[in-house]
Amino acid sequence: MTTVRPSVRTAPRGRTVASRGRLAFLAAAVLAVLIVLVALPLVGLVGATVGPGAGTAWTDALASPMAANLFWQPLAGSLLVGLGTGLLATIIGAFLAWVVVLSDIPGRRIIGVLAAVPFALPSFAIALAWETVFRNDRIGGTPGLLASWGIAVPDWLAWGPVPIILTLVAHYFSLSFVVVAAALAGVGGDLLAAAELTGASRTRVALRITLPAVAPALVSGFLLAFAEGVSNFAVPALLGLPVRFQTLSTRLYGAISTGDTERGYVLSILLVVIAAAVLWLGTRATASGSFATVTGKATRARVVRTGVWRWPLVTAAAAIVTATAVLPAIVLAVSTVLRRSGRFDGGTTLHFWTGVSDPAIAQGMRGILLDPVIGRAVGNTLLLGLLVAVGAMVLGVLGSYVLRRMPRARATGGAISLLSYVPFLIPGVAFGAAFIAQFGAPIGPLPALYGTFGILVLAGVAASIPFAFQTSKSAFGQVSNELEEAAAVAGAGSARRLGRIVLPLASRGVVAGGVLVFVTMVRDLSLVVLLVTPATPLLSTMTFRYASEGFTQHANAITLVIAAMSVAATLLARRLQRAPHSGRSA
Repeated sequence: MTTVRPSVRTAPRGRTVASRGRLAFLAAAVLAVLIVLVALPLVGLVGATVGPGAGTAWTDALASPMAANLFWQPLAGSLLVGLGTGLLATIIGAFLAWVVVLSDIPGRRIIGVLAAVPFALPSFAIALAWETVFRNDRIGGTPGLLASWGIAVPDWLAWGPVPIILTLVAHYFSLSFVVVAAALAGVGGDLLAAAELTGASRTRVALRITLPAVAPALVSGFLLAFAEGVSNFAVPALLGLPVRFQTLSTRLYGAISTGDTERGYVLSILLVVIAAAVLWLGTRATASGSFATVTGKATRARVVRTGVWRWPLVTAAAAIVTATAVLPAIVLAVSTVLRRSGRFDGGTTLHFWTGVSDPAIAQGMRGILLDPVIGRAVGNTLLLGLLVAVGAMVLGVLGSYVLRRMPRARATGGAISLLSYVPFLIPGVAFGAAFIAQFGAPIGPLPALYGTFGILVLAGVAASIPFAFQTSKSAFGQVSNELEEAAAVAGAGSARRLGRIVLPLASRGVVAGGVLVFVTMVRDLSLVVLLVTPATPLLSTMTFRYASEGFTQHANAITLVIAAMSVAATLLARRLQRAPHSGRSA
């Protein structure tokens, strides 16, 4: 009897070679775009400080009589803000993560949702709320609510490093919360139960098992909050510059905005080096040991019975999320309807929202909903967010697909991976300076981009590359390679496989990533503050301008518009991430 063996269908050799050629071309194109968007601006930034026109910029910044005011004092301010933000944000974020994941207190789900809200808000939203409440008369102008009620507010609480650190902590503790909560959820309940069966006390289990297990997450949360604190521009500008408290971000902004570009570029490079060095040291620290706790089938996290501490823990957690997610919005909303900033005795009005020009109010400025400049800023902000989200996610999808299909091309894959990670190390205001240095002047036949909407889009896409790549890689990782291999055997080319199989199955993760890129761009100020001109207004820069000029109600009203857009988009992204796939991945 003759045995008939099933035939295995393979793709024609010519078609396979052509598909590989197209994939190689795609890899080259992605690499070229990354070079233009990431490598060239950094090269241009460095070149602007060492060229014949740079003069003594490096010496002035590091070893001249003006070096203390130009670099060393702002460096000390940046490190103070970064360390304070990192430590406090990690402590608060870890506490809330433990409460939400491991404790048995009521209302954990609500606390978890509210703990993630502050990061969706612009950082300057909390700073403006702080100023509305705690502003005193040190720099003149209208005092805040407490001062209007006769409560003396000390200078250290109204201005300088203390309010800067506290407002940044209120914004960035969400980073540590998300990272640590994920790590705690991965600590198996059976592991903790086994330790308790040996007679170990809860304190010993926490110190010897739980804490080492989440140590990498704690370090990561600290590093993220530290890097954000060091690079943040909006909060130190609003709460520090009025009393001459400088950080590197505010100092380099002042240098470049006043025409001292070479020294500003030097400060940008130094800021990038400091942020990168700290992140590298943290990465080395977490990579030096093993922290594995998952050794087999995952088990549900073990809930800790809090006993008599239940209601004190509920009170503390609720107070934190209320003070950071609820009260700032209430303060900003109330301030926008007060006729006199920070005072209830002047009556209320909707003028700052819908009022026409009245010389008796806000020097004749119209309400934000009737101001055509703000209307243009709304359109520009939405358009910028959409273009950046689409551009960054297209680049992230293509780059991630190249890395997925070309695992053996180590040189190309390594270059793409490196360039897609580098923007994470660059603070936003320094990235803006790099784009001015590279694209601020004509390059051959190409015109200068400074002052155009195009430079905002390019800078936004470049700054969003790390997030776009990571979310795309994560979404693609959920799709089995076997599906693509089966399609390749059936004769489908790489473009058809990507468009008809991989991308539809990964679409929810990709779209959610795009929404979060949109949120980041809409509320960002650090990246665009050096790139925006009167011809290209954005909501974030309008807020900063109005707050700097003393138009508090207008600034707070615009901030609420940005916050509403950001929170709505963030909730949409969370819903997309949780929704079930219509397809099936293996």
